[in-house]
Amino acid sequence: MRRLGLSVMPIGLVAVGIVVVGIVAAACTAEPAPTAAPTVPTTTTVPTTTVAATTSSAGPSSTTAPPTTTTTAPTNSAAPTTTKAIQDTVLALETVAAGFAQPVQAVSAGGKLYVVDQPGQIWEIDGLQVREFLDIRQPVAFGGERGLLSMAFHPDHDDLLYVNYTGLDGQTVIAEYRYDAEGADAESGRQLLEISQPARNHNGGMIAFGPDGNLWVGTGDGGGSDDRYGQGQRGDTLLAAMLRLVVGPEVTPYGVAEDYGFEAAEVWAIGMRNPWRFSFDGRDLWIGDVGQNAFEEINKVSVDDRGLNFGWPLHEGTSCYRGGSRCGSDDLTPPIHEYKHPAGCSITGGYVYRGHAIPQLAGHYFFSDWCSGFIRSIAPSGEVFDWTEQTGAVGGATSFGLDSAGELLVVSGNGTVYRLVPG
Repeated sequence: MRRLGLSVMPIGLVAVGIVVVGIVAAACTAEPAPTAAPTVPTTTTVPTTTVAATTSSAGPSSTTAPPTTTTTAPTNSAAPTTTKAIQDTVLALETVAAGFAQPVQAVSAGGKLYVVDQPGQIWEIDGLQVREFLDIRQPVAFGGERGLLSMAFHPDHDDLLYVNYTGLDGQTVIAEYRYDAEGADAESGRQLLEISQPARNHNGGMIAFGPDGNLWVGTGDGGGSDDRYGQGQRGDTLLAAMLRLVVGPEVTPYGVAEDYGFEAAEVWAIGMRNPWRFSFDGRDLWIGDVGQNAFEEINKVSVDDRGLNFGWPLHEGTSCYRGGSRCGSDDLTPPIHEYKHPAGCSITGGYVYRGHAIPQLAGHYFFSDWCSGFIRSIAPSGEVFDWTEQTGAVGGATSFGLDSAGELLVVSGNGTVYRLVPG
């Protein structure tokens, strides 16, 4: 399998290797809301922009396993499947919904699907019905890598929603909203945390509740290049880090679960460059961290770990970047997988597959690249499979998600949400 790489950004700015119209346009000006609500197809068909080889029996190409020092099988993975079973697998993408402005996330809850649109809206999809669930375009600064970037429902309070967005002064905002059967109340917003951003890029953007019941937040290094603002190796800043917050109606504005060994009590790990998307699989945390000049990386650790340092800017991937004598230090956590530039520009982290439609891929971690749009998976053994010849490249791949049945969703910033299905 060929190896793809990335440049600097998760979304926004100029794409390399593929022309994308979605989030690239966001760097210039904020777009108005769609003139019509997004649509759900009445039949599920493979979109014309993909090349779904549903009649082909050719299996995916694969690479050799990543270096043994950086490959760790998921601790809660299903029994390994044979390579032959995987080689006989054919995958395709089918359209779930289309017509969004610039979708960046898809979240399932209560049998419904929620799509985050970067200009500042969240859409609810219930069967064939699509409606606006939340509109916060007024306090959201949209353009390039900025905007409404992520959402998460509180696992213990069925009326609380959390979002990560860029405020009008360029700051990262984590806010709480109340919702009911009629939708979310834009007037109920309660800001929990603001993080000043020195530049327009490397905002991170992902939030998700972990298996510990806490809200996890991924933040970038503040932008520019080469860790320009010196955030990567500091434990007293909320940038370039993974944060863990206790949130809910009983805390104001938020709490900290425990001491993770850093000066900033919210910080769980440092050394991130731009963790645009991360996800949980049991107690495993998978992070796609956007690279600088040569490498993109995937990190896999346990939520029970503490005091981690993912190495940026001492390392880029497993390669020494600015670390000097600290390169290769035992206190730096290496990625489990990396791939080289210039075949892409920005990793899009995904999810471990635990659905039922494609049981032979149980335990595979799926990921993509915003520029190249490939669809790849890492098996529990560490072997990497490329499915792109079957599915086609996804233009402006911004995120993955899981539907209510646990099947894998792929989000294109060009306006469409797809589902990965057996071909």
